Order: sequence, then structure tokens, then C-alpha cells
Amino acid sequence: MLIYAAEGEHNPIIPIWQEIVVGLIAFGILCFVLMKFVFPRMEETFRARVDAIEGGIKRAEEAQAEANQLLQQYKEQLAEARTEAARIRDEARADATGIREDILAKAREESDRIIAAGREALQTERQTIVRQLRAEIGSLAVDLAGRIVGESLEEEARRRGTVERFLEEIGDGDAAAGAAGRR
Repeated sequence: MLIYAAEGEHNPIIPIWQEIVVGLIAFGILCFVLMKFVFPRMEETFRARVDAIEGGIKRAEEAQAEANQLLQQYKEQLAEARTEAARIRDEARADATGIREDILAKAREESDRIIAAGREALQTERQTIVRQLRAEIGSLAVDLAGRIVGESLEEEARRRGTVERFLEEIGDGDAAAGAAGRR
């Protein structure tokens, strides 16, 4: 009864039905406006952000993959360059060895040629000296024999070739003695 008694006065716990209806209509209009205009725009914005983030991630992954691929290519090129440098270095060493061997062979040939020419010159000089010594020994031998015998044997020695035979016998004896000395 108290509730009816204070009909003129409003109870703050129980809302007024007209306010409830107006609140519901305003809430309905607000929901309609939000759903029709605001939420689709928010959804587009969220979708754009998601696309941007996912696109950025995809682009970052693609860039990372491309960077890894370029790094691998650079590593391969570096390995190829190192291999090429090693091959060139080995070829240069081989060329240097070949050139060295060629120079040494030419030097040996030149040395052998010089030695052969020297030996030949020595042999020629020896033969010349032997001829001169034979002639001188022959004339000395004839003079000595002439003094011993008391006659001039020069004419007869020439005629008979006595001196030459004597020197050949001496030469054969020297050759035999030299051969025996070498053994």
C-alpha cells in the first residue's frame, strides 16, 4: 500500500516506462547506425591493417628469402673465385717451373757447348803444341846425334824419316804410359 500511497512521487528504483521506451528506441537507433555505418568501416580498417601487417610480413619473408638467395650466390661466386685463383696460382707455378726448366736446359746446353768448344780449342792447341814440339825435338835430336857422331845427319834424317819414326815411338810409349796411369 505504500506503493500506491506515493503515487504522486516516483520511486527511484523502478524506472519510468516512458524512459525505458525512449532508451530502447535510442539504443536501437544507435545500434542501427553503428552496424550500418561504423562497424563496416572499422572492419575495413582492421582488414586493411591485417593485410598491411600480413603483406609486410610476406614482403619481409620474400626480402629475407631473396637476401638469403643473394648471400648463397655471393658465397658460390666467392668459392668459384677462390677456386679460379687457386687454379691460376697453380698454372703460374707450373709455368714458372716450366720456364725455369727451359732456362736450366738452355743454360746446360750453352754450358755443354762452351765446354765442348773449350775442349776442342784445347785439343787443337795441344795438337799444335805437339807438332811444334815434335819439330823442335826432331831438330834437336838430329843436332844432338850429329854432335855425337860428328857428322851432319840432317839430310839423312829427312830422307829416311828417322825422326818421325822416333817421335811416333815416343808418342806410342806416352799413350801406353798414359793409359796405364789412368787404370
